[in-house]
Amino acid sequence: MYSAGKPDDIDRFFRGLTEHAFHARLGVVDPPLVDYVATLLIRSLRSDQLPGWPPVTDEQAEVVAEEAFEESQMFALIGHDTEAGEGFRRLGDFALFWTGVYPEALDRPHPVQGPPLRPVGLPLVTYRLIGKRAYRVASVLFDGSDSVDRGVLERLSDEFDLCAEGLSEVRRAWSAAG
Repeated sequence: MYSAGKPDDIDRFFRGLTEHAFHARLGVVDPPLVDYVATLLIRSLRSDQLPGWPPVTDEQAEVVAEEAFEESQMFALIGHDTEAGEGFRRLGDFALFWTGVYPEALDRPHPVQGPPLRPVGLPLVTYRLIGKRAYRVASVLFDGSDSVDRGVLERLSDEFDLCAEGLSEVRRAWSAAG
């Protein structure tokens, strides 16, 4: 069983699992993308740093996803908004974390009230759709001067399902290690 003595040890453990899952298991050799996913995982497991999911119905979520895509087209024409881009990036992170690490928790109905990190009971496909579109919008809104690379956000949108599968591989590996 793995036992971390220092916070850096747990970071190395999850970074190693993530790199192994993406490189060896899935054949994905994209260091910036893998590093982003590893950092997302570490941040998510360490504390409540992911945003809460807004209380919405399935129909409202579909509308939000469609509107997010339309907004991305509009923002592409009028310029950048880093603050809004950060919000969309965090929404994408939330959707990616839950679809990759705990997909079985998504289809179960949950009360709207409760802990902010608990997802509402929307179909997995809705989380995927919203995650892909949120990353796409974020990639348009970030102007490149931020710590987040626009290209990584675009790849997260394009490869959302592959990244979710990579996170599933990480979960299987850490379950086997514990």
